[in-house]
Amino acid sequence: MTAVASSGETNLVLSAVRAVDRAVLGVNRACMIAALAAMAVMVFVSVSLRYLTDDAILWAEELSRYLMIWLCLIGVGPVLRLGGHVAVDNLHVAVPPMAARVLRVVVVAIVAGFALYMTWAGLGYVARSWRQTTPVLHIPFAYVAMAVPIGFGLSVWHLLMILVPYVRDGAFETSDDLAPEEASAA
Repeated sequence: MTAVASSGETNLVLSAVRAVDRAVLGVNRACMIAALAAMAVMVFVSVSLRYLTDDAILWAEELSRYLMIWLCLIGVGPVLRLGGHVAVDNLHVAVPPMAARVLRVVVVAIVAGFALYMTWAGLGYVARSWRQTTPVLHIPFAYVAMAVPIGFGLSVWHLLMILVPYVRDGAFETSDDLAPEEASAA
């Protein structure tokens, strides 16, 4: 009887984790899209104004730069899920399956350790940068620096979400949004 209850509880926990993961990934992707859209609009309007009126939006370049930082750092995790980062996989393809799993565990440990360290170091940097302000917008630089701990913290979450299939099979997630046949048809 406890095995059945335990199995039901496990399924409930897994369902909850999947729901949280869908929400985290959805918010992560929406923030990336919003940052990219805002950058595109600001740069287009600023450049257009510069050529049409000989005047530009002074803060657009600075804000676009900071949005690019945020976009890059919060994009680390979703790209990790798809196996989109540069990697050398010759060794784990050439060795027996058990050795390949061990190598993938080492890779996960290194990536997780680096991401956790960057999260911790980023929090320290944020704490030290509240009094520094940006040149044009005059906002605390800590708002820009927050991209480091948030981006790497999210990457730890995304790594945990692909951990089992990656270690077991070397598999990453797939995305219909990034299907090569869709890209070439457009």
